[in-house]
Amino acid sequence: MTTRALWLLALPVAWVALLAGVMRFTDAAPAAIVVLPSQEFLAQLPNHVAVLSRTALTVTLASDAPGLAPLLYRQGAWLVLPSGLAGCSGEGAAG
Repeated sequence: MTTRALWLLALPVAWVALLAGVMRFTDAAPAAIVVLPSQEFLAQLPNHVAVLSRTALTVTLASDAPGLAPLLYRQGAWLVLPSGLAGCSGEGAAG
């Protein structure tokens, strides 16, 4: 594998890791995207967690309670990414 190919692979992996770290260690995001949630995971969600949207591969969740990402990991999520962050524009998408 060439150096260029390694960089092309490392960049998206690092970006997803950064997003997952932001979600795991802060409550900065107003919502969370869970990748590949199981039916059991969805059935066990606490009442204070709202489903904002759902696709075949992801579910977007929100909660007013702090610590959403740690809760989702305890419930069985394997990857939790932030959703609705303001970014450079200052406007969040979730809510």
